[in-house]
Amino acid sequence: MLLSDIRNILDAKVLTGEDEAALSAIDIHMACGCDLMSDVLAFVKDQALLLSGLINQQVIRTAEMMDIRAVCFVRGKVPADDVIELAKDRGIALIATEMPLYNACGILYDKGLRGKDK
Repeated sequence: MLLSDIRNILDAKVLTGEDEAALSAIDIHMACGCDLMSDVLAFVKDQALLLSGLINQQVIRTAEMMDIRAVCFVRGKVPADDVIELAKDRGIALIATEMPLYNACGILYDKGLRGKDK
């Protein structure tokens, strides 16, 4: 699923300044909804979307380590400028939705975006 589609589905705001062509170039193969970055390190594969309520630099650093190309912040949370700049520097797209984590994950699952198989 393209990140541009995910942005539309979640009615999300783009935080890293990508245009429509850039969002359409990011292909997401799976999603993970998590606030424990240690779980992300243990279970997430590359080309994933990380959905989280955490808005600190650790989220970006974890995403970078796991080759996660995009992060969606939930519950209307928006990280500070230093976190957004770190994501830009690392080539990680950021979006933010007003939806709670559970709802956002459920909607994406219903639209065909799955998580880890087992």
